[in-house]
Amino acid sequence: MKETLKKLFIEELQDIFYAEQQIVEALPEMAKAAESPELKDAFNHHLQETKQQVHRLEQVFKILEMKPKAKKCPAMDGLIEEGQEVIKSFQKSPVRDAALISKAQRIEHYEMAAYGSLRTFAQELDLDEAADLFQETLNEEGNANKTLTKIAQGGLLTTGVNQKAMH
Repeated sequence: MKETLKKLFIEELQDIFYAEQQIVEALPEMAKAAESPELKDAFNHHLQETKQQVHRLEQVFKILEMKPKAKKCPAMDGLIEEGQEVIKSFQKSPVRDAALISKAQRIEHYEMAAYGSLRTFAQELDLDEAADLFQETLNEEGNANKTLTKIAQGGLLTTGVNQKAMH
């Protein structure tokens, strides 16, 4: 049973390794396409976090005594393609920013699901160090999602992108 779970774990690890590499490539384009300075900053900050997440994944491969290997992730390719379509379809504006946030949050939710599963699999496989690395990334993804929500909705002293897109 554990061998089967380990195989699934490795496949999922290779999938998210590919996905994170694609996100590293996509985030600079998303930052450039954003009008809101806060959104640009959020994308640039998350780019740096994502590079660290790739490094953590490489550490997990090392724990497994495996060479890092990416497995094509059609789901992430599709999510990133949707973001690229937004950039082509909308002029730089609050509406484009709202659409970019929507697409970025879909990516965040995909990542949170993947890292949650990987953390659980790692715990079951007694890979505690890997589980801790996944939890660290899961925390970052959750914070990135909250930041995007705050930019979209605004706050007490700020108007959110969604409200700006109404005008």
